[in-house]
Amino acid sequence: MKNIDLEFSVGLFMIVGILCLTYLAVNLGGVSLGQDQRYVLKARFVSASGLKVGADVELAGVAVGKVIGIEFDPESYEAEIKVSIPNNIRLQDDAIASIRSTGIIGGKFVKITPGGSDDLLRSGDEILETESSVNLEELISKYVFDGSGKTSN
Repeated sequence: MKNIDLEFSVGLFMIVGILCLTYLAVNLGGVSLGQDQRYVLKARFVSASGLKVGADVELAGVAVGKVIGIEFDPESYEAEIKVSIPNNIRLQDDAIASIRSTGIIGGKFVKITPGGSDDLLRSGDEILETESSVNLEELISKYVFDGSGKTSN
């Protein structure tokens, strides 16, 4: 009888542990198990330097979506970004998308500033107003070096 109680306790402990690990893996992996209805928007940037697939899309400082694709457009020489946004968040057609840094050394994310238009974007539409990311190395070299490559005094 005592042996059965011990085996039952160990088995229950193992099941709870496996359920906890599964929960953590799903949440940290960003996998959605529910019927999370989303739509895809596109935006074109002159430079998408440092932005990666899976980066957050923020609205009012809150992560509401993810970057799901980054491709180079050889016709316009621009980067085309695809973002996934939940259906319950509707954006106006004059919204602004910009690539921002999370810190000096941190990663990049897409910040969306809503517009004031009455017309809403639908799945597959493009955000026309964009601001590219700032390349920190270029900024520093612009202020440290003058045109001849000598340091400024």
